[in-house]
Amino acid sequence: MTNSITKINGIDIVAVEKGGDIYVPIKPICTAIGVDFAAQRQRILRHPLLASTMVAITTVANDEKEREMLCLPLKYTYGWLFSIDASLVSEKARPSVEKYQAECYDVLYEHFTGSMRRTIETNNAEIELLKQINTAITDEKEAKTRKRKAEESLAKLRSERLNPQPTLFL
Repeated sequence: MTNSITKINGIDIVAVEKGGDIYVPIKPICTAIGVDFAAQRQRILRHPLLASTMVAITTVANDEKEREMLCLPLKYTYGWLFSIDASLVSEKARPSVEKYQAECYDVLYEHFTGSMRRTIETNNAEIELLKQINTAITDEKEAKTRKRKAEESLAKLRSERLNPQPTLFL
């Protein structure tokens, strides 16, 4: 079953479902952005991860005939597009490819620095809470010292009350 997922430069890009996974034929994308399909096929085959995920699926092509299409899983298609040398695509498609690649850089930056930022914020919050705990412990120790001194003074006062020889406290 194929579903059109987008249109690039007037060419429908479809997704094909197979075995519960979604795949995207790469030739229509190459055609749409004006990059050589054979060269991209070779690049994919040289790439260990992409080569291991590429499959041939028989599907209905743009000319309405059944054809065997080389496909990548949808989740790897974005990375493959990101890796295409923008200087090799058609002049017409180059601005779109460059814009897409800039967006990919932004997303990667936000992903990695965002997690770093969250870690720093969490660490700072933890440090602040530890400071509050330390202050509370210090306050508690000081309160215990004041309590002990007050109890000692109270005991001394009571013992003086029972002393037959009165003492003046100056």
